[in-house]
Amino acid sequence: MSAGPAPTESSDGELVARFQAGDEDAFVLLMQRHERRVYNLAYRMLGGPEDARDATQDVFLSCFRHLPSFRGDAAFSTWLHRIAINACYDMARRRKPASSLEEDRVEQPATGDHADRAAASADVQRALLVVQPEFRMALILHELQDWPLEDIARALDLPVGTVKSRLHRGRVALGRALLGDQPREPQAVQAPSKPPNP
Repeated sequence: MSAGPAPTESSDGELVARFQAGDEDAFVLLMQRHERRVYNLAYRMLGGPEDARDATQDVFLSCFRHLPSFRGDAAFSTWLHRIAINACYDMARRRKPASSLEEDRVEQPATGDHADRAAASADVQRALLVVQPEFRMALILHELQDWPLEDIARALDLPVGTVKSRLHRGRVALGRALLGDQPREPQAVQAPSKPPNP
């Protein structure tokens, strides 16, 4: 006796339609499918598991509230990641700026081992927190989550050229942070003074 064909997994679009028709279990399936990626994005963006859990919870609460009006103009995953990006930006703005890496720097031993790699990974995570949030988001999506530039542009609602610029500036800022350079505060642009009237 042969088994029938394996059941196919519902697409995001099908689950959204089921949820919009009143099936709340469909939302649970969407959440289970996307929770890890949302959490990883929040963790990289915010730097700690507690903040990442809080942001992930905020993302799915917002998603639950707004999913009934989701029209499907973009893929569900793109829409969800846009909510996650906004939640991370909001949480990052509410927090104090990250401190310099100099105070966290530890002298490295002469030979490399697994602990060295773990320490280097921790250094990169701390350095990411020094990078401005809009540059950090582009770095995380492209370098750590392997998103193509076009998908990042859609998720951030930016031109591809702006995404490329943010990636470049983020890489420069990350390199400086890893070397222990202090991030520079943007200089306020002052209007040129007018000569006094005679």
